[in-house]
Amino acid sequence: MNRQDHWNRIRNLRTEAEPGEQFLESSKLGLYDDFPSQEAIVGRMLELLETFPYEGYPATPLPPPALVDTSFSEVVSSRVSARFLTPQQLELPQLAALLHHAYGITRDNQGTGFTRPFRSAPSGGGLYPLEIYFHTKRVTGLKPGLYHYNPSNNEVRLLREGDQSQEIAESLVHFQSNVAYDSSVIFFLTAVFERSTFKYGARGYRFIFLEAGHVAQNFNLVATGLGLGCLNIGGYYDRAVDKLLGLDGVSHSTIYMTAVSKRLDSPPTAEP
Repeated sequence: MNRQDHWNRIRNLRTEAEPGEQFLESSKLGLYDDFPSQEAIVGRMLELLETFPYEGYPATPLPPPALVDTSFSEVVSSRVSARFLTPQQLELPQLAALLHHAYGITRDNQGTGFTRPFRSAPSGGGLYPLEIYFHTKRVTGLKPGLYHYNPSNNEVRLLREGDQSQEIAESLVHFQSNVAYDSSVIFFLTAVFERSTFKYGARGYRFIFLEAGHVAQNFNLVATGLGLGCLNIGGYYDRAVDKLLGLDGVSHSTIYMTAVSKRLDSPPTAEP
């Protein structure tokens, strides 16, 4: 297949296939695909924010993360999707452990040829297109509200004070709406798509979704190591969640959610 046949095939698939097939085909690598030069990549990365600073919003520095001393084998073998959660007050070092081990900076990039410091999750091209927001009313030292995590400064910023549990519940599919009330903290993984697509095109979306899975697994393992339950959430109304977080839903959108709290092995007994 020559170069022209390659692009004709892609154009036909984009117009004739179902949306899922279009995405799959459009995001496949081809022999004739072009990518920016390394100089252009570095230049664009320097123009893009490494993470949103949210300057002017109240900041809380994170303490050293709580020690996760459970063995790796035990953590992996005991990780489960916590179908039943009950509220539990968390300490700030526990939250720091969840955030740092999920997507925090673990080493610098000096002498590596990479533009950004490295984090605890792998990222296609070292581009780190994800942002982490979270809602809590059960972390000691934090006011109830909606927060953003800044790995560069190792801090969280309060974006909207007050309990948002009802709004979150309304943005979840009905059979999971209780998670909004039963969680100690709910994390929202969002993607700034251009941070990846400027280099990889449609392939960048694949890398973003894979990265979200890496981060979510980190949340799962850290929560398990801390003796907490963790539930991954894909059943949410995207536009409602994006509106809650103040995202435009096009260039920046929510792609995954994770809830952490105390795990129950069976549904809580209803009070009479």
